[in-house]
Order: sequence, then C-alpha cells, then structure tokens
Amino acid sequence: MTKYLYVKVDGSKIFYREAGQTTAPTILLLHGFPTSSHMFRNLIPSLAERYHVIAPDLPGFGFSDAPDRKKFAYTFTKLAEVIDKFTQTVGLDHFAMYIFDYGAPVGLRLALAHPERITAIISQNGNAYEEGLSQGWNPIQKYWKEPTPENRAALREFLTPEATKSQYVYGVKDQTLVAPEAYELDSALLTRPGNDDIQLDLFLDYASNVALYPKFQEYFRTKRPPLLAVWGKGDPFFLPQGAEAFKRDNPDAEVHFFDTGHFALETHAHEIAGAIREFLGRNLATKATTA
Repeated sequence: MTKYLYVKVDGSKIFYREAGQTTAPTILLLHGFPTSSHMFRNLIPSLAERYHVIAPDLPGFGFSDAPDRKKFAYTFTKLAEVIDKFTQTVGLDHFAMYIFDYGAPVGLRLALAHPERITAIISQNGNAYEEGLSQGWNPIQKYWKEPTPENRAALREFLTPEATKSQYVYGVKDQTLVAPEAYELDSALLTRPGNDDIQLDLFLDYASNVALYPKFQEYFRTKRPPLLAVWGKGDPFFLPQGAEAFKRDNPDAEVHFFDTGHFALETHAHEIAGAIREFLGRNLATKATTA
C-alpha cells in the first residue's frame, strides 16, 4: 500500500508518497514540470513489490508547500538543497534515483554532491545533453538570453491548461490511455495564487542546468553509475538524442525507447516498470523479500 505523508524541511511541509519495505533497496522518484509525485501513481505499486519507494513533491509543486518567492529562491540549486535535506530527514543513506524532466537536474545535483549515496540512475526523459533539447525550448532560451518582462510574459502560454494537456498527449498514439485527472490536477495546482511566477522563475533558472551539463557528464564518465534511460521517443521537449548521449560518457548505459510522449508513464508504466526491475535486479543487491 502507498502511504501519503508530510515532513518538515526548513520550516516547509514536503509531501511524499512511500511504499514498500524500508529494509529493501530504496528508489527516490523525482518528478518534473508541471506535475508532482502523482505522475508515479501507476509505477509505485509495481516497484514496491521489491523496493522501498519514496516520491516527494518539490517545493511549489503538488501538495508540498510553496513558500513565498520573497523568502524562498526558486532555483534548481535551492530545490536540490531541499530534496537533499528531505532525504536526510527521512533517513535515506543510499538510493537509486528515477529522474524525470525537472527531476533530472535536481537529482543530478544530488549525485554531484553525494556520489557515494547514489546506487543507480533511471532517467525517463531526464536530459543532461544539449543535443537532447528540442526547438520547443526556443522561447525559454530567448528568455535566458534576454530576461525582459516581455519575454517573461510570453512564457505564460506554457502555464495554460491547453499547454499542460498538450504535454501529456503530444506524441501519444492512443490518447484515450492518458487519464484526464493527470493534466487536470496539474492545471488546477498551477492556478494557485503566485504559482505562475514560481514557474516563470524556474524557467529562467533552467539555464543553470544547461551550464552544469559538462559537470553531469563528467560525473557519468568518472563515477560510472549504473544508468538506464527509458525514453518516450515522441517527447516534444527532450529528444531521443539526449538518451543516446548517455552512452558517450557511460558506455555501459542502457537505453530503451517507447512509442509514446513526454509523460511516458501514462501509457507505458507496465513496460517501464519491467525494464526498471530487470535493470535494478542486475545492479542492486537485494536486501529483502518482496513486500
């Protein structure tokens, strides 16, 4: 059974989902924009049969607190600091990471800070290479280069219900497989007072992630963590080239493509869970029997 919990980190409540035996190897699931740990609702039960699974909501997302922008800097460095403290607060010493979208730069910052704690990485459309960035990033990259009020305002289009739904259904052959509550929940949470500016701040700071790509790649080369890429090949933002690029720095990286879009778990949770279980079964020592 999945538990729905809160823990205080630096005075803010962080919501998280937890399942599986605590004595089993841990997998930390890190979500992306504009979603939350809700995106893992179909994956968690499959992984919890063998693993201890924890999926937090980032500050400003899901059911975690969204501190005032005047008191909390919405940068990826800050998000990583909070999740680092979260892992320590809930007692995670060593863990594999499932990194998706925004969860990739957050998780990879954790890996740079504590490489000894990371047992494996599963990247699901979690990019770390410039060739993985599509032209869909052009408006955001324009904002990085010219952070004017006009360029900031132009990005509000990414926060509309239509844009959120598009992220879920673009590249999906059978859109009837995508649960409407997924994108409707994301849209509802985006409309909370002040959340639009939180998201726009993170759009601007995403440039810091691209600047860290060489450091992430050095980590892959030197530390060689077991790495599995499970990629929705129809993703309009993160291209298949970004998945293939992992092999350049970590020749042992495994890459699997699925005929779906950005939110691959909406349509291929069963297949992705199987790939993860097989991958981790070969790369992690089993500490406990199934839950």
